[in-house]
Amino acid sequence: MTLLRRLSSSLQQVVKFTNRSFKSLKFPGEPIESSVSSTLTHGIHVFHCPDEVGIVAKLSECIASRGGNILAADVFVPEKKNVFYSRSEFIFDPIKWPREQMDEDFFKLSKMFNAMRSVVRVPDIDPKYKVAVLASKQEHCLVDFLYGWQEGKLPVEITCVISNHDRGPNSHVIRLLERHGIPYHYLCAKENKREEELLELVQNTDFLVLARYMQPVPLQKEAYLGYKLLESLSSKGSLTSYFNMILSGKFLRSYGKDVINIHHGLLPSFKGGKPAKQAFDAGVKLIGATSHFVTEELDAGPIIEQMVERVSHRDNLRTFVQKSEDVEKQCLAKAIKSYCELRVLPYEMNKTVVF
Repeated sequence: MTLLRRLSSSLQQVVKFTNRSFKSLKFPGEPIESSVSSTLTHGIHVFHCPDEVGIVAKLSECIASRGGNILAADVFVPEKKNVFYSRSEFIFDPIKWPREQMDEDFFKLSKMFNAMRSVVRVPDIDPKYKVAVLASKQEHCLVDFLYGWQEGKLPVEITCVISNHDRGPNSHVIRLLERHGIPYHYLCAKENKREEELLELVQNTDFLVLARYMQPVPLQKEAYLGYKLLESLSSKGSLTSYFNMILSGKFLRSYGKDVINIHHGLLPSFKGGKPAKQAFDAGVKLIGATSHFVTEELDAGPIIEQMVERVSHRDNLRTFVQKSEDVEKQCLAKAIKSYCELRVLPYEMNKTVVF
């Protein structure tokens, strides 16, 4: 009986140890929050400053001195540029390290190193980014964005959807928006771009998403390269669709925040009207999509994300367009997710660092 009791006691200890071990073990791909104590919170910090010795040490010391623990850290120092970039993910106890104190600690670091950018974000505590979505007639990127948001894959709050295309009350987009209480604004842009009204609608947002948003500009043929040249261009699509401007420099300066666009291709290929048909007629073997920040120059802003897809002689125009739209949706969603997770930092005049 004594031996049996000892074996039973030993078995219970083994079981308890096994349960403890498996609960504390983190498997590859397991979300960070499931592998740590429920009292701990996940934080992100990005830093951009002139390069010098000791920055990483001070960043680590700042987090460790408050009981935090770094889970991942990325550093980029361009050769011969004297610039430092970093992105750190860490866990901390919000009771021991209150949010206000965290801001103050990282602010002291930014002053110490004359930082150009120092941003800290705690996703479980901080408000979600407020975003307005602009779209035209094509719906594949808009619908994918809405469904991704509905499934919780995009950490944003959609304030409204704005379009220069009128959708009927029974369309699937309108029904989806009404179900979630998201306002839909139709701004007819045949005569002008109505940017003052647009600016008023997006004032309380953190950034904008252009989900295949195109803004036609009426043209006078005589004002451009000559009548015959414009006639040849119009064979590729209407003149107003060929000469497109998304948002004016005046609007971008007044808004003053980031605007993310999705472009049908690997910039700067196939600009203008009917880009998929242009690429199809050219017999390309590789198509793609580019998500980038919007600047005054059309489709020339800093690139956030690019994706590619192979096509072949077996594709017809329908399958070609389908593949193109699929890669556009994926590229835009990934760019927005990266942006919200503080993975995107400006680099030089027209580049980005994407951790």
